[in-house]
Amino acid sequence: MKRTRIAYPYIFVWMPIFIVAPLIFVAYYTFFDNGQFTTEFVKQVFSEGTYLPTFWNSLWIALVTTAVCLLIGYPVSYFLANMKKNTAALVSMLFILPMWMNMLLRTLAWRILLNDGGIIVTVLSWFGLGDVQLLYTPGAVVVATIYDFLPFMILPIYTVLSKLDRSQVEAARDLGANSFQTFTRVVLPLSMPGIISGITMVFVPAMSTFAVSGILGGKSVLMLGQIIEEKFQRGTFGIGSTLSLVLLVLVLISMAVMRRVDKDNAAEGGTLW
Repeated sequence: MKRTRIAYPYIFVWMPIFIVAPLIFVAYYTFFDNGQFTTEFVKQVFSEGTYLPTFWNSLWIALVTTAVCLLIGYPVSYFLANMKKNTAALVSMLFILPMWMNMLLRTLAWRILLNDGGIIVTVLSWFGLGDVQLLYTPGAVVVATIYDFLPFMILPIYTVLSKLDRSQVEAARDLGANSFQTFTRVVLPLSMPGIISGITMVFVPAMSTFAVSGILGGKSVLMLGQIIEEKFQRGTFGIGSTLSLVLLVLVLISMAVMRRVDKDNAAEGGTLW
């Protein structure tokens, strides 16, 4: 009961002000124009060729970022979980340190590195590749996005793996499973909650980011976050709110899918044995 009372300020004050009220305004500007109900903004978003390519571009970049973060983050988390606690704490701190710096500063640092006169282009010029364009490309946006969100994939997976019941791993080996079978049938299913959490924490912000794409992609790599920001800055609240609502629906769908996968895995007992 006391714990419930502690949540009262959030439930009755902060949630209505900072969550419910903004959603109401977004829904209002999406379906109302000068007080009159309209679906014109929705038709414009789904009919004009400007927004659908941007939508698919944002989805593609978010999926690639999430996939690469998972491919890199899981092995790193696995090795961290099998290290000594002191060593693992020190190495994990190296991943956390960049998060203490403002995301905008990290993105500006990547702009300096990827610039025509930056260190990366200079190194490539030693191998005869100095004319390659790195800045204002999809690759630049993907690389910087992976760098920004990789810790959000590593930390939840590492947390789950570090708390893994080692007796189940030992039982699998006692039953004759080799290392590959033990990993695929015991360790991987038991680490699914961390994987689901990491995918959600990476995909959602990667889909809605606008600072990284705006600084490193410019006008050649547009994402939904950039267009939403531009529309609100210009006072075009109808289109901006509609795009925000579409993005919100997409995020909710992805979270629902991830939760369903997590529940299915839990229903199977966390093992494929």
